[in-house]
Amino acid sequence: MAQKSNTQKVEDKKSLTRYFRGVKREFKRVVWPTKKQLTQYSLIVIFVSVVTAVFLYAVDFVFSHLMSFILGL
Repeated sequence: MAQKSNTQKVEDKKSLTRYFRGVKREFKRVVWPTKKQLTQYSLIVIFVSVVTAVFLYAVDFVFSHLMSFILGL
């Protein structure tokens, strides 16, 4: 197996360092939501998830009973 030379190892470390510096710069540019916004968004997501679950349960219930009626089970 071929081994990496020292210059390749140094280049790998430099590119990795450059990558994480870029990530750090991008995180500074992010506009983070306030606590109030975060709470509101979380409640909206929970509400929509519950509504979707109830809707899918109702559709499944109706179709399963409809199939049982049609097939005479």
